[in-house]
Amino acid sequence: MSVLVDEDTRVVVQGITGGEGKFHTEQMLEYGTNVVAGAVPGKGGQEVAGVPVYDTVHRAAREEDANAAVVFVPPAFAADACFEALDAPVDLVVAITEGIPTQDMSKVYRKLQETDTHLVGPNCPGVITPGVAKLGILPGNIFSSGNVGLVSRSGTLTYQVVDNLTKRGLGQTTAIGIGGDPIIGTDFIDALELFEADPDTHAVVMCGEIGGEDEEEAARYIGANMDTPVVGFIAGRTAPPGKRMGHAGAIVSGSGTGTAQSKIDALENAGTPVGNTPEEVADHVEDIL
Repeated sequence: MSVLVDEDTRVVVQGITGGEGKFHTEQMLEYGTNVVAGAVPGKGGQEVAGVPVYDTVHRAAREEDANAAVVFVPPAFAADACFEALDAPVDLVVAITEGIPTQDMSKVYRKLQETDTHLVGPNCPGVITPGVAKLGILPGNIFSSGNVGLVSRSGTLTYQVVDNLTKRGLGQTTAIGIGGDPIIGTDFIDALELFEADPDTHAVVMCGEIGGEDEEEAARYIGANMDTPVVGFIAGRTAPPGKRMGHAGAIVSGSGTGTAQSKIDALENAGTPVGNTPEEVADHVEDIL
């Protein structure tokens, strides 16, 4: 099994006529993803990589039975694209766009609470169920099918950890890149709940980073609710307070909250081993399985 994405996922790409949208649509199609439509206002009737383009997500969902959307729309318009997908409605929205204003995402987040749709992102690499489908920009060649679920704030860290897992023969059920912005749709706990409910996920890797308290909250959830073993990794151990490191949400406040050590301590107190490197993460997973 898998979570969020499977062989029944039918994808509409918002922004398919743009450079990024077209390129990654072709990559998703090559991987085997069932991309059935594109949606760009005013571009209805065109085709991109053999995929029909509609003016709206609602029309694409109705005409092509699409149930998932991937957002490749510039930051100034990406929140509107998310609203459109949530109104369509589709079951899953994956927002790849980086740089969406936080104020815009706060409005999207409020709308999300009124729906049953899963929103992954923004500022994320996407979601992949190896060998079945990928929604986003993940490099499919490093993933392999197996029993390890993965959730990560960092795209690059996802790739490093997965590469180490795959080389050990430790395949993945689904990998979810939740994104590194301050306001995101799917958080660690949401993803952990999905993996806990999946009988084919026998272990989970959770990759966090400095900033915020999501990892500490996830650690409390793991300790109280999860039977599936979890292995952790936290990036940013040497980051100085008050300086943003990469992601918009990766900043340690002057009070010292959100540090790498506080997150590592919380996970270890919940019985979750934390690797110092991606290779050590794979060591821990190998020991569990």
